[in-house]
Amino acid sequence: MIRPDGDCIYLTHPQVEIDPAVPVPDWGLSEAGFRRARAGTVLPVFSRVSHIVSSAERKARQTAEIFAGRLGLAVGIDELMHENDRASTGFLPPPEFEAVADRFFASPDESVRGWEKARDAQARIVDRVRVHLDGMPAGETVLFVGHGGVGTLLKCHVGGFAIDRRHDQPPGGGGCFFVFPRTALDGRCAAGLDWRPIADC
Repeated sequence: MIRPDGDCIYLTHPQVEIDPAVPVPDWGLSEAGFRRARAGTVLPVFSRVSHIVSSAERKARQTAEIFAGRLGLAVGIDELMHENDRASTGFLPPPEFEAVADRFFASPDESVRGWEKARDAQARIVDRVRVHLDGMPAGETVLFVGHGGVGTLLKCHVGGFAIDRRHDQPPGGGGCFFVFPRTALDGRCAAGLDWRPIADC
């Protein structure tokens, strides 16, 4: 539930059209992803959103634009809210990707196969959220649209958890969100951070 004093929502993009020939940041939503995003806009939790900030990656922008269209809002784009940098490997087949992602979370101070360190990615996403919130009135609700990896790292920070993949969104292609109070950026003791799907269609 969104509190009357204003809160934050972090939303991950839903399913994407996977194309190994296209750089991952340029992947767009699949038909299922578009369908789930549109269905998710009617959830009451989003009705009080007054600001939307999105990663610049195409799939996140597309998701944010769907919510913005429903809510009559503009989308602020932040180039630094991108997913953890995986350019060193590019596309990886799902089994290999999952194995490397496990190592990414398990060794947060190590650059696994050249990926951005989890600790560095966490510091980056927390800093970007903080920068945007510092410029917005305290009583307003902000929707951040991004990615599962850095979203999980943000959740670990605001919840006061050690970096661990057990805090990751459930499998199913993304399209999940959690709500947190802006005070948790410093307090690091937010409760009720369960990931929730935007839609099951």
